[in-house]
Amino acid sequence: MDDRKEVIGDIIDNLRRIYQAVSAYSKDVVRDTGLTAPQLWALKILKCESPLMVSVLARRMCLHPATVVGILDRLEAKELVTRVRSRQDRRVVELNLTESGEKILADAPEVAQSMLIKGLDTLSDEQRRCVREGMELVVRILAAEGIKPLPLQA
Repeated sequence: MDDRKEVIGDIIDNLRRIYQAVSAYSKDVVRDTGLTAPQLWALKILKCESPLMVSVLARRMCLHPATVVGILDRLEAKELVTRVRSRQDRRVVELNLTESGEKILADAPEVAQSMLIKGLDTLSDEQRRCVREGMELVVRILAAEGIKPLPLQA
């Protein structure tokens, strides 16, 4: 019985730590760059892989394209990215980082999303499966299956 209470306490403490870490990273990003964590994450991906199409960026960010379009609208308004029609196929819009976008990235902190993806990528298939199953159980316990996941941010 006492062991069960201790394990439950450890789980709750770890959930609090995760929330606090994501919140702290997000606040650091806003303080240091004036951007949200998802906006900075999009810039970091574009720096490594541009030009990209919105659908490809959405896959890299594990977000829906409509969510990424909103992020890009705000980045474009700040003149940090450009959208250019492809010369080969005028239906395709390519995303590029601007010089201002490059400058912001020079001293920008790491974002929680990329830390999670990199860390999860280093796990074995079995470890990733265990993490996924554990997270799915927590979601079920909280009856949160119907909640649409939003980008990580404070």
